[in-house]
Parts: sequence; structure tokens; C-alpha cells
Amino acid sequence: MPDMKVINFKDISPIKMLPGIYRHTLVHNDDIMLVYFDLKKGADLPMHSHPHTQMGFIIKGQLDFYIYGKVYRLKEGDSYHAPSNVEHGAKVIEDCIVLDVFNPSRDDYK
Repeated sequence: MPDMKVINFKDISPIKMLPGIYRHTLVHNDDIMLVYFDLKKGADLPMHSHPHTQMGFIIKGQLDFYIYGKVYRLKEGDSYHAPSNVEHGAKVIEDCIVLDVFNPSRDDYK
């Protein structure tokens, strides 16, 4: 039997994606990926789309999430879903920690 994949957060160096947006790619396989984001107040995630289904959970902070031509104020404890190929983006209102799941895994985040 194969070994279980264990990734410790302390062993992952953050990747600066954009000003104020830092990514820690956690455990993943070809089908699914878990990603921890550290988002700084005032950071902008431009509108974009990707073929991956994305689901997220706001661990800390607040952000405005743009999708379907609407703005959703997401706060600590909220979760969300961005379907495959649907344009979305965000503006960070206060420092945030967000946990996202992508299906399938994103090759650009490995």
C-alpha cells in the first residue's frame, strides 16, 4: 500500500502571487487540491476564470467576492463556491486567511 501524504504547514514557503496575496499549496493529488491563502487588507484579486471548481472557507477576516455580476461580503465562518469557468475576483477588506479546495488540482499551483 502507498504511504499517506502528510504536509506540515511549517514546511511550506509562501508564494507571493500578487501584492498582498500569498499562497501555501497544501496536500493534493491529481483530482483535488487544498490551498491556504494569506490575504492582506487592500489586496485585489482581479477577475479571472479557470477550469477548476473552487470552494472556499473564510477562516479569518472579510473580503468582497465578485461573481455573477454581484458582490458578496464574505466574513469569518462563511464558505463559497465558484463553479468551473465562471469569472470571479475579490477585494480584501481586512486581513484574511482563506482555505480553498480546487477540483481538479491546479498544475500552476503545484
